[in-house]
Amino acid sequence: MNSKDLLKISFSSLLRNGIRSWLTVLGVVIGVASVIAMQAIGNGSDESIKREIRSLGVNVLMIFPGTFRMGGVAQSAGSMSVLETGDAVAIKKTMKTVNAVTPLVQSGQQVVYQTQNWRTNVTGVWADYFIIKNYKTTQGRLLTEQEASGMSKNCLIGKTVYSKLFPNGGNPVGVTIRVGSVPMKIVGVLEAKGSGTFGQDQDDVILAPFKTVQKRLMAVDFIQQIQVSARSEHEMTSAQAELRAYFLKKPNMISADGEERFSIRSQSEISSVLGSVSSVLILLLSSIAAISLVVGGIGIMNIMLVSVTERTREIGLRMALGATDRDVRTQFLAESVMLSVWGGILGILFGYLISVTVGSILNWPVSVSPFSIGLAFTFSALVGIFFGYYPAKKASQLDPIEALRYE
Repeated sequence: MNSKDLLKISFSSLLRNGIRSWLTVLGVVIGVASVIAMQAIGNGSDESIKREIRSLGVNVLMIFPGTFRMGGVAQSAGSMSVLETGDAVAIKKTMKTVNAVTPLVQSGQQVVYQTQNWRTNVTGVWADYFIIKNYKTTQGRLLTEQEASGMSKNCLIGKTVYSKLFPNGGNPVGVTIRVGSVPMKIVGVLEAKGSGTFGQDQDDVILAPFKTVQKRLMAVDFIQQIQVSARSEHEMTSAQAELRAYFLKKPNMISADGEERFSIRSQSEISSVLGSVSSVLILLLSSIAAISLVVGGIGIMNIMLVSVTERTREIGLRMALGATDRDVRTQFLAESVMLSVWGGILGILFGYLISVTVGSILNWPVSVSPFSIGLAFTFSALVGIFFGYYPAKKASQLDPIEALRYE
């Protein structure tokens, strides 16, 4: 039997039970679509993390109080006080490998302008922060060195804050808004940065002078973080070593149990941690989706076994007319593979549509890679072969005489 005749016979056999065949295919479609969608969502998240890390700069170092762990920053009692504004001043003055330095404090505040109000994050920074983060404005200007290092009440607002306080548009530069209980004048609107790694809105922010936020809004004397930009990517290791040596010379930087009470992390280290988490997430989601594909394969085996029983007389007649065991086995195996291949093709289409739809509705990045498509399609074909082999073998081992007598 040549390949053309084999495909023709297999196709006609499946069409005789069209509804049953399509229901069987549906199991594979769901499995393949799940694999494609889960891979797309996971890959999109991974690419988003890497893109955001790159946008923050590969030569950025962050100094945290407490001990950095994968789940975030672990802080013991009083650990926030280990970092001081004087540290940022000393780093900028003494370290030749450092290009820009800023202390950071952040506080959630209610912002009011006329009848509009919005709750947002207010971050206190020095002027170097705009160099480190590569911030630009679409309206107005950035804070000057003198404004950012003093107690100025000037501020910059992100695109989201602008849209909430000024829904009708217009130029907000020069307008005074109330941030918490402090009146502040807008001097500029920040260029949009979009969603962050975990979907947070990076434009939902107000940037104000460090001391203004620390003293007037938060009424604290500690700082939450210091960010440093090395002069170049090649000097990152040297800058990190210099920073560590500086903090180890300070008193009370080693806890009673021997742990350092500060952490210095680079963007590449954070990218590596987040990348590992993302990889595990992709693997987990894909494994769960693959279970659906295996269930679809079991459905193929079940239907093919039923088909062998229903077509026992047909099998006996074909053997009596000269069909070999191999011919019968090949025909049933071809039918099984055909079901899984149909399911694979339709599953790829549905998986792509699901990925695009989910990304559009949830505003979540998705990326359908050729690798995931090839993997899902190959796996679906292998499922057809694996789960179709036993029914095909069972059909080929029927005794022709007994098969012809079957009612």
